[in-house]
Amino acid sequence: MESRIKKDITLKLLNTLNESQTRWFVAREAIHLGHGGIKKMCELSGLSKPTVIKGIKELKSKEKLCEDGRIRRPGGGRKRLDEENPEILTILKGIMGETTAGDPMSLLKWTSKSTYQIRDHINELGYSISEDTVGRRLKEMDYSLQTNVKTWEGIPHKDRDSQFRYINNLAKEYVDEGNPVISVDAKKKELIGNSKNSGRKWRPKDSPKEVNVYDFPSLSDGKAVPYGIYDIQKNKGLVSVGVSHDTAEFAVESIRKWWFHFGSKQYPQADKMLICADCGGSNGYRNRLWKFNLQKLSDEIPLFVTVCHYPPGTSKWNKIEHRMFSFISMNWRGEPLIDLETVINLIGSTQTKKGLKIQALLDTESYKTGIKISDKQMKELNLTSHETNPNWNYTIKPKDSKNE
Repeated sequence: MESRIKKDITLKLLNTLNESQTRWFVAREAIHLGHGGIKKMCELSGLSKPTVIKGIKELKSKEKLCEDGRIRRPGGGRKRLDEENPEILTILKGIMGETTAGDPMSLLKWTSKSTYQIRDHINELGYSISEDTVGRRLKEMDYSLQTNVKTWEGIPHKDRDSQFRYINNLAKEYVDEGNPVISVDAKKKELIGNSKNSGRKWRPKDSPKEVNVYDFPSLSDGKAVPYGIYDIQKNKGLVSVGVSHDTAEFAVESIRKWWFHFGSKQYPQADKMLICADCGGSNGYRNRLWKFNLQKLSDEIPLFVTVCHYPPGTSKWNKIEHRMFSFISMNWRGEPLIDLETVINLIGSTQTKKGLKIQALLDTESYKTGIKISDKQMKELNLTSHETNPNWNYTIKPKDSKNE
C-alpha cells in the first residue's frame, strides 16, 4: 500500500517536470536506491535505461547543468532541413501554390497532395526530407488536413422563401381548422440480410456482430423500401415497408393506409388534408402518376387533397426527415436488418421522450415501374393549381365536386 502511494506521488511529480528535470530526478532516485535502483526507477518512471544512465553521468559530472528550464544547450540538436537547404521551403511553396484548392485570400489553405506525394516529389529533386517534416512545415505555413463540408446547396430558387412562408401559413390554417397536415417521404432503401448497418451498439466486450464483408445486392435476401407518413400535430407516424419499387402508386397507397388506420379516426370531422412533400422522387411535383393516384385517393376518402412541395434542394427541411426518419436510423444503428420482421419491429419500437410513436406495416405488393399517364388522363383530373407557385401547390378534389 505504501509503495503504491509512493509510486503515485512520484508519477504526479514527474508530470510537472520538463525533459531534463525528469531525467535528473529519476537519476538521483536511482543513485539513492543503490543496487538495482536504475531498473526500479525505469519501471516506475517509464524512462529508458540509457536515459537514466545519462542523467546519472550528468549529475556526477563537474559541468554546470542547463539553467532556465532549458531542455538542451543553446544550439544543441540537429539543424532544421530548411536551414541547411533554404531552397526546400521555396520548392514546397511552389508545390502548394500549384495544388491549393480554395479562396486564395483565405488565411487557411488546404492541399490535394498528401505529405507522402510531396516528400517523393522533393526527394526526386535531390533533397532528403520525410513526410513528417513536410507535415510540420505545412502547419507552419497555415495549411491543415480537411475533409469536404456539405454546405453548398446550389443557387437558391428565386421562389424558395415565398414557398416556405406559404407552406407555413397554410399548415397553420389547416391545424386551426382541425384538418390533418402530414409530411411524407421515402426513406433510403435497405438491403435485407446479414449486411453491415452503420452505427454502434452496446455488446459484450470483444464480441462484435459478424456480418458479410460485401454489401452486394446479390448476397441479400431482397430489399426494404420504407415510405413514411408523419402526422405533424399528433407526433405519430406510419411507415409502409415495401418490397419492390418506390413508385408514385406505392407512395399514394402508403398515404391511403395511413388515412384508414389513423387519419380517419384522429380527424373524423376533416374535409381536407394537407400533404407536404419533396420536389422529386415518387412524390415529385412533375410526377403524373403521383397526381393521378392522388385523384383516386381523393375520390375514395373523399377529401380535398392539397399538396405543397418543398423547393428543390431543401428536402432536409421536410419535417419527416428530422422528426421521424432520424430517430428510426438511431434506433436500428449497428443492427443488421436480417429480415423484414426485424425491419418492422425496429421501426415500430422507435420512440422519443417527446412522445413520437410509429407503426410499421408490410406491403408485399409488387409495384410496376414505367407506367405512363396520358395528357387526356391528366385533363380529367379535378386539379386546381394555387396562385402562389402553382407548380408546387395544388389541390385535388373528388370528381363529384367539380362544380364546387
